[in-house]
Amino acid sequence: MPVIFNEPLSFLQRLTEYMEHTYLIHKASSFSDPVERMQCVAAFAVSAVASQWERTGKPFNPLLGETYELVRDDLGFRLISEQVSHHPPISAFHAEGLNNDFIFHGSIYPKLKFWGKSVEAEPKGTITLELLEHNEAYTWTNPTCCVHNIIVGKLWIEQYGNVEIINHKTGDKCVLNFKPCGLFGKELHKVEGYIQDKSKKKLCALYGKWTECLYSVDPATFDAYKKNDKKNTEEKKNSKQMSTSEESDEMPMPDSESVFVIPGSVLLWRIAPRPPNSAQMYNFTTFAMVLNEVDKEMESVIPKTDCRLRPDIRAMENGEIDQASEEKKRLEEKQRAARKNRSKSEEDWKTRWFHQGPNPYNGAQDWLYSGSYWDRNYFNLPDIY
Repeated sequence: MPVIFNEPLSFLQRLTEYMEHTYLIHKASSFSDPVERMQCVAAFAVSAVASQWERTGKPFNPLLGETYELVRDDLGFRLISEQVSHHPPISAFHAEGLNNDFIFHGSIYPKLKFWGKSVEAEPKGTITLELLEHNEAYTWTNPTCCVHNIIVGKLWIEQYGNVEIINHKTGDKCVLNFKPCGLFGKELHKVEGYIQDKSKKKLCALYGKWTECLYSVDPATFDAYKKNDKKNTEEKKNSKQMSTSEESDEMPMPDSESVFVIPGSVLLWRIAPRPPNSAQMYNFTTFAMVLNEVDKEMESVIPKTDCRLRPDIRAMENGEIDQASEEKKRLEEKQRAARKNRSKSEEDWKTRWFHQGPNPYNGAQDWLYSGSYWDRNYFNLPDIY
C-alpha cells in the first residue's frame, strides 16, 4: 500500500490507545459493588475504541519482532507490546497498573475483508482485564470496524457487532450492541446493551455512542423509552413514505450529534475533546499525538526494536513522504530477506517477550507476557530496522 494511505504510527502504537481512559479501570477497582465495577469496565471497553472515530489513515504494519512500550506515571500504567507473528499479523500487548491494581492484556489479529467500496477489519483475539484487588477477571472481543469509500468519496468509519464482557468470578455478563448505521444513519455510532447476572436477570441498561459517551439507567426505564421511541419512529415513517434508493456508501448525517439522556441516567464516560489542530494531524487525539515522542533519555533505555526508532514512520511524521516511502520499501524487503534466510536454515522465529498459550479464563488461543521486559536487559535483539 502506498505510504499516503498511512498515518505516522505503527499498529502497536494504535493498540496502545486502548489505554487512553485508564482512569475507568482505577474507578472500577474503587467500587465494592460488582455491578458498578462492570459498568466501569463496559465504559472502558467502549472508550478503548473511541479514538478510531475519523481515523481513516492506516497505521503502519508492524515488522516481526517490533516492540513498543509506554509508561504513563500520570495515568498509572506501563505497557509493552510486540509483533509476535507476521503471517497472520498478530500483535500482543500487556499493561499493568503502577500500583499493582490491574493487568490488561490481549493479542489482536485484525482480519481484513474487502467489499469493493469498503474494507472491514474484524479484530480477532481476546482482551482480558484483571482487577487484582477484587481477584476478578473480565474478557471480551472488540467490535468490527469498517472504513467506507476507500476508492472514491469521503472516507468514514463505523463499528458494529456484539461485544460480550464476562466477569469470570461472578458470572455477570454485559452484552453491548454496536449498531450498524442503517438507512438514513439513524443508528450511526450508537451502542446499547444490558448487564445481566448469571441467571440472565437484567441488572442495568447501558446506552450511548462510542464516539461520545456512555450512560447507565434502570432496565425498566430503558425498555419503556425504547418502546416509546419505536412507536414514534413508526408513526413518522407512516406519515411520510420514505423512498429508499439503492444503499449508498455516502456517510449518513447522524440524526442529532448527541445522545438523548433518559431521565434517571448516570454518566459513566464522556470523550475528551480533540485538540484544535487534530484535523491537520490525521485526526489524532491528544493521547495519540505523544505516542511517537522520543527524547535522549528515553532513547538510551528503550530496546532497538521500539517503533519510535522506525525510520519510515519517523520520516512520515517529519513530512518527508518520499523518504518514508523508500524506507518502508527497504524495511519490508529486509524482512522478506530475513524470512528467506530462516527458511533456508530451517530456523524458527522466536518471540522475545510473549509466548503462545491458552487464555487463563476462557481457554482461547492467546499470547501471554513472559516477563522481564522492564529489567532493561536487551541482548541478542533482532536487527529489524
